[in-house]
Amino acid sequence: MLSKKTRYALMALTKLSREYGKGAILISEIAAAEKIPQRFLETILLDLKNLGILGSKLGKNGGYFLLKNPKEISMADIIRHFEGTIALVYCVSEKAYRPCEFCKSEATCKIKTVFKTIRDNTFSILQNTTIADITEG
Repeated sequence: MLSKKTRYALMALTKLSREYGKGAILISEIAAAEKIPQRFLETILLDLKNLGILGSKLGKNGGYFLLKNPKEISMADIIRHFEGTIALVYCVSEKAYRPCEFCKSEATCKIKTVFKTIRDNTFSILQNTTIADITEG
């Protein structure tokens, strides 16, 4: 399951995607439009800024804006950043591998083989799906 933080990040990015190239958007506007608690959104947007996806502007016309084209931001990048891994079990994770505590031999474990296939297919779908793809017109 995706955390609320990840879901809110994706929702905020789709809002910013709809406004891409039109200037900065206030946090309060994003929060209201997407029904995200503003305090929680502030930390999410700062995370995305530190990741290099968002820029910010202070002042009268201030707020946040996308630094990258929505077509260049994959769902995999966002989910990996906030969730840490796409794998359902650690023994098949590329970013957060941990030895399996349950199986006798990871090399011959058929369960691991299934979860690796799930990870690979999930990653492929998420890597090939961009924020532009999930933004409503």
